[in-house]
Amino acid sequence: MTLLRGRRDGLEVRVSSGDLDGGFTELRARLAERPSFFRGAPAVVDFGARLPTSDDLSRLHGILEEAGVELRALTGSDDNLPALANDASLTFSAPLLSPSARSLVADFAGARNDIAQRRRRGDSSVPRTAHTEPAHPAPALQLVETGPSTLYHSETLRGGQVLHHNGNIVVVGDVNPGAELVAGGDVLVFGRLAGIAHAGAQGDENARILAVDLRATQLRIATFIAADSDVAHAERGGPEVAFARDGRIVIVTLDRLDASMLPEHAS
Repeated sequence: MTLLRGRRDGLEVRVSSGDLDGGFTELRARLAERPSFFRGAPAVVDFGARLPTSDDLSRLHGILEEAGVELRALTGSDDNLPALANDASLTFSAPLLSPSARSLVADFAGARNDIAQRRRRGDSSVPRTAHTEPAHPAPALQLVETGPSTLYHSETLRGGQVLHHNGNIVVVGDVNPGAELVAGGDVLVFGRLAGIAHAGAQGDENARILAVDLRATQLRIATFIAADSDVAHAERGGPEVAFARDGRIVIVTLDRLDASMLPEHAS
């Protein structure tokens, strides 16, 4: 499975290490879904535990260049990847830990250091433990892919401001006319949505747009569009949700929303 995810410094591309040919094919298709959305972004490509060949990098360059994306760096766990990146005039980006994870690593390292020193001094408060085999074998660990993240914005968006995110977007405030939200997942506005909102920007027809006061100049879900005239005639009376159904965008008040109204397989 190929993962595309926005980062502060550009685009992160995680290519399936099990089937590189299939991963490249999926990457080309994902980039083609929203060419203008990715164009101009620098990319860091994560190969996981796999070491790509020079031919693999050449194919990757071609796929990204077609979409106007610049291959800037490689990341992964193979020890030979830094040298390969250097030979290809690319940067090697070591896999990053979150701030909380870095803090835990430092804490554990300090604790281990302290215990080792106390043991060397013969401190009786730190007994030496004998190694014992576990009664039952430890279960095998499995890598679980996380879904797209959610971007929270707790300020009003003024006209001309744009929020782009590959996951969900939540705005706590108003979205004024001329402002724009573009999300790969759902769009939720806890305020007045009077600008443009595009949910499911990468082709997810099950994405939804919800607002406390829905007065958008344009709504988009995947490839479906509802202009201001369609939104203006939507029934008022509280928070509303927009979703795609039968080839068009439907808008209903939240209190009238029924599970049967939603697209098939939507959660």
